[in-house]
Amino acid sequence: MVAHPNNVVASRRAVTAGVAITVGVLVAGLCWAKWTPYLGKAMTAARTHEWSGKDILGVGGVRAGDAPTWSAATSFVEAYVLSIWPALVVALLLSACVQAFVPRAWLPRLLNRRRLVSTALAGGAASMPSMMCTCCAAPVAVTLRRSGVTRAAAVAYWLGNPLLNPAVLVFLLFVAPWQWTVTRLVVGAAAVVGIAALVGLLTRRDDVPAPSSTAGAWAGDGGAAESAPKRLVTALLRLCLVLLPEYLVVVLVIGATRGWLLSLIEPEHQGLLVVVVAAVLGTLLVIPTAGEIPILQGLALLGLSSGVLGALLITLPAVSLPGVAMVVRAFGWKTVSVTAVMVVLAGLVGAAVLTLLL
Repeated sequence: MVAHPNNVVASRRAVTAGVAITVGVLVAGLCWAKWTPYLGKAMTAARTHEWSGKDILGVGGVRAGDAPTWSAATSFVEAYVLSIWPALVVALLLSACVQAFVPRAWLPRLLNRRRLVSTALAGGAASMPSMMCTCCAAPVAVTLRRSGVTRAAAVAYWLGNPLLNPAVLVFLLFVAPWQWTVTRLVVGAAAVVGIAALVGLLTRRDDVPAPSSTAGAWAGDGGAAESAPKRLVTALLRLCLVLLPEYLVVVLVIGATRGWLLSLIEPEHQGLLVVVVAAVLGTLLVIPTAGEIPILQGLALLGLSSGVLGALLITLPAVSLPGVAMVVRAFGWKTVSVTAVMVVLAGLVGAAVLTLLL
């Protein structure tokens, strides 16, 4: 059956309007939540060569060895949410707009490439402008998978947001030893591309081919039968109701137990074992964007080894338990397990590189 010309024109106009709305949310949201604030922070850091941010793992007066308490949990959640809520709002709105307005075949056409390395590079490059932490990047990564983007590209986007964040690289350059910036850039880039390519290799048979390009094939499940506003509301509610509750629960648990976790990397612990523990610990903990800077500066003042600092420089921002909880349904356990293990190994590489440079 041939579509009526008027219907085709109306459909194209609807797609154009929807994509324009999505791009507007992307640009305006990132200007508000990321680009403008980070420009101000970069200018301040360039002038003072000091970082004004606080160590989020110490909020509420929690110290290494402290037992879990409700106060420790709630103070951490409060500090964390206050730090990331603008980016999380933008991520949820952007994800809902993509699911509601963008034809489902468009993103796979942009990010899925014939070669795994090219796919990983495309996902990593797409992540750099958004500059989100692992949890804020998670809703967008989930939406990429729902749009038919391969796991390799989605993982590269998810990891690239924190590890390839150009603002954090600039911050490190101004307020930390240059070796920290080099380690983060080199090991971070290799980790994003290498881990995404490995995930793609191991899960290639599980990836469903991208759907055919039709104006009515949306990233969400509603299809063309629903109106665009209804698709938007449905997608936003699904994201909030599915992703946020478990995310907040895991953040609460980490906040409550951070005293015990921090005791695992106290200054008296030395050698390779503490570096491995630091790499694993960094993979579990959750921090806001650039939250690793005051943490590492504080640990350096306490006399922690360059190996511990190098491991945390990579693993602290890259992956977290709350982030894993948000993406595991879309990515699958195999993907998140491989990603987490490889991030730990990347942390050990970061430890070796920083030790050699210092």
